[in-house]
Amino acid sequence: MARGKLILIEGLDRTGKSTQSEKILSALGDEAVLLKFPDRTTRIGELINQYLTDSNFELPAQSIHLLFSANRWELNSEIHSLLEAGKHVILDRYVYSGVAYSAAKEIPGMDISWCFNPDKGLLKPDLTLFFSNQDSSSLQDREGFGEERYEKIEFQKRVRHTFSNVFDHISDPNRAIVDVSDRSIEEVFRYIEPLFRTVINKDLEGFTYF
Repeated sequence: MARGKLILIEGLDRTGKSTQSEKILSALGDEAVLLKFPDRTTRIGELINQYLTDSNFELPAQSIHLLFSANRWELNSEIHSLLEAGKHVILDRYVYSGVAYSAAKEIPGMDISWCFNPDKGLLKPDLTLFFSNQDSSSLQDREGFGEERYEKIEFQKRVRHTFSNVFDHISDPNRAIVDVSDRSIEEVFRYIEPLFRTVINKDLEGFTYF
């Protein structure tokens, strides 16, 4: 049996990642499953959710970063098993977000290398689609933006810059940048569909790892 493919949707907040992840899932039907990070249903995920939604709940930056990484490791075996069973796995956020959002805090000692180290050994996607927009300030007009800890315009601007540095640090020939500015949901999907269809139709053996 051919193994499934690991498809990652990454990007800044409110760029349509979840919408497009759901559309890919719908297009692939029973052949695929969708996993979102952080997974807030686990014990670790519950702590992460509290941190993101409760401004009174504080943790050291290093601690919350390691919790985010641990949350990804919690599902690593499940992802591996699904792929071996022939299922395509769609991820809504993953390692790149974990590294970029933590490094963007600009905490002494928490550079990109430090932030990336806990994720070394996780499965590497067969395709990464990074959603970008031209202007982070447009986020403030999105419904619901600002309700969680990281949803601040100035911080999002730092994250945008940090993502570029993360991509320089972590090589990935299977990564594509998708500019979603002024594109409708359907326009974005028409652009990305040939990209994920091409990967799904490839005969890949074995896995690669960060």
